Amino acid sequence: MENKKLDQAVDKRRTFAIISHPDAGKTTITEQLLLYGGIIRKAGSVKARKTGNFAKSDWMAIEKKRGISVTSSVMQFDYGGKRINILDTPGHQDFSEDTYRTLMAVDSAVMVIDSAKGIEPQTKKLFKICKMRGIPIFTFMNKLDRDSRDPMELIAQLEDVLGIEGYPMNWPIGSGKIFKGLYDRYNDRVALYHAKDPEHPYLKLDDDGNLKQSNPIQDDDIYKEAKENMDLIQVAGNQFDRDKIMRGDQTPVFFGSALADFGVQTFLDAYLDFAPQPEEHTTQDDQVVQPDDANFSGFVFKIQANMNPRHRDRIAFVRICSGEFKRGMDVTLERTQRKIRLSNVTEFIANTRENVQTAVAGDIIGLYDTGNFRIGDTIYTGKQNIKFQKLPQFTPELFVKVAAKNVMKQKTFHKGIRQLVEEGAVQLYTSYSTNEYILGAVGQLQFEVFQFRMKNEYHSDIIMKPLGHKIARWIDPDQLDEKMSSSRNILVKDQHNDPLFLFENHFAERWFKDKYPDVKLTAKL
Repeated sequence: MENKKLDQAVDKRRTFAIISHPDAGKTTITEQLLLYGGIIRKAGSVKARKTGNFAKSDWMAIEKKRGISVTSSVMQFDYGGKRINILDTPGHQDFSEDTYRTLMAVDSAVMVIDSAKGIEPQTKKLFKICKMRGIPIFTFMNKLDRDSRDPMELIAQLEDVLGIEGYPMNWPIGSGKIFKGLYDRYNDRVALYHAKDPEHPYLKLDDDGNLKQSNPIQDDDIYKEAKENMDLIQVAGNQFDRDKIMRGDQTPVFFGSALADFGVQTFLDAYLDFAPQPEEHTTQDDQVVQPDDANFSGFVFKIQANMNPRHRDRIAFVRICSGEFKRGMDVTLERTQRKIRLSNVTEFIANTRENVQTAVAGDIIGLYDTGNFRIGDTIYTGKQNIKFQKLPQFTPELFVKVAAKNVMKQKTFHKGIRQLVEEGAVQLYTSYSTNEYILGAVGQLQFEVFQFRMKNEYHSDIIMKPLGHKIARWIDPDQLDEKMSSSRNILVKDQHNDPLFLFENHFAERWFKDKYPDVKLTAKL
């Protein structure tokens, strides 16, 4: 692709993650966005662009069973002259690590907040990661069709709890049973909820913010209150500052209801007006890689096994950082310095995949993987070595011993353990003395999902014996003496055969340090 054409293609990309506390409506708003992109015919069913087949956006069996998202989904569609890549992330805190890594692969984030509950703990944690990266954040206050908190309080919460300025792009006219619509500041109009004329759901505003045409809503006290609040904000509220938005210091705020599909398209249109195109990326040696660099580069931020259970496949998700991908091209895998040909590459619409011939910086592609890739790997073309910055990884806090229930099915047991562990949601350790498998995770739900998937995807029933909370500390192999191990500090090896102790508690760790003062322990992964 010529430089000019590459620049034009990159300029059209918009790549963002949707983050929220569980049950704030994140998956619902994702499906509504897909509706506008022509990818679905109704909320809850996703269509492949070429085949016309439909599938759920929460594609994993346990997601359908429990009604929650436990893995990031990637969806791509065209809208308004842009190519949009949405990454729908798990809301549950036990799967924060997957979300944190996903946030490293996007250029902006959409924060969905339940307007009845306000900012919840998981939203606060995920916001901090966005803030750390300095990426623009767009806020959607959801569920206005239910009784909600005072909108002034919700805006104030953004600043008080998250430390970011809120700039309302629209304002709710009531909520719940008395929800009348939205006073749309950005588009100079009033959007009527359940408008009698669906072809003309908007009332235009003049330069003073008054209705241009007469309408019964102007005499409604709820409308008058909304307009007074909007007038107050216009005078005393934060001033719109595009530079602050791009730095992540101010967030445009949109009110609406994803379930009722009200205010979602308004949000999407405005988002495309302000969302950034693909950004530059920095390597571990502080080299800056621009998206329009001629050489291709990207990094693996996620690995997913069994997206198609019939084929037992494994997909490495790659964020393209620069240049253009072409099917069949050879790339260098930085970790091993091996050349790999990218011949089987897909793009995503939930669990539906289509072969992709080309893609550019900002796009997310899936590489069919036979075990070559790890999370955090960099791939690139050209002579200059590139190694992008490390992705976040959490030290596990909960541990279980795991074994196959049926000793005759050891082959499927070991295969399932190996493939699921490579996704990065749980960590695998091996006991030094008995070679027993031990799994580590940051939350109990990860173990339940692991057990469910082992049974449903690998037909392997497993037995889990809880070891409870432990403190994982690595030790230099040169300083290790296996006699240091005890019931209070279990000696194990990680997936790279590095030794570590699983301490029973902080008291056991302090006791160990007092007994072996020259031994260095680290919390690294």
